[in-house]
Amino acid sequence: MYQLRGVTKQYRRGKDTIDALAGVDLTIGDGDRLVIQGPTGGGKSTLLQMLGGLDRPTSGSVELDGVDLARLPEARLTKVRAESIGFVFQSFNLIPTLTAQENVETALVPLGLKGPDRRERAADALTSVGLGERRGHLPAELSGGQQQRVAIARALVKKPKVLLADEPTGNLDESMRDEIMEVLAAQWKEHGLTFIMVTHDSSIARKAPRLATIRKGTIKVTENDKAA
Repeated sequence: MYQLRGVTKQYRRGKDTIDALAGVDLTIGDGDRLVIQGPTGGGKSTLLQMLGGLDRPTSGSVELDGVDLARLPEARLTKVRAESIGFVFQSFNLIPTLTAQENVETALVPLGLKGPDRRERAADALTSVGLGERRGHLPAELSGGQQQRVAIARALVKKPKVLLADEPTGNLDESMRDEIMEVLAAQWKEHGLTFIMVTHDSSIARKAPRLATIRKGTIKVTENDKAA
């Protein structure tokens, strides 16, 4: 479970101080599916970075299972990210010279798994997102939707507790968007993930069980009993 208390994040821009987050309090339970929406510059991606341990707050606490990510030494924080948190981004961030299989395997290197174990788990992860027959293809040989499926497999191959997605359908057309959302929803259900996603897409936000709207660094969470 995530528990955020009084989280602020300030940036300096010339002589001005920008409040990206302004005292955020938020609880996210195990297995929740939360969508974060709001205007550009409102603090969405900053909040996701705090949840993923990619940045530290100016003040406040970001606890994951009782451990404050904001105060962990960098080595321990890196270990938490490697073992417990999967990331999917708008840009697929695939290594162009590696095959789909090899891209997925990169997520397992920090875990110290041996080659045969890495290959087996990566192959299983690609099969789970419908790309079992494309394991040997380079990113340039895959469509945008297929590249995002590889990125999802890479995020999930280490069997994380949390999946964080920052505009994962932002580079896709409408039909590919719907396919990727189906893949993400299926993985969330199958693995019991805590799934947190940032999006500008209101059609996605309307289907979320919980919606966090963030504006000028402040957050409001609403429940959707009719969510898909």
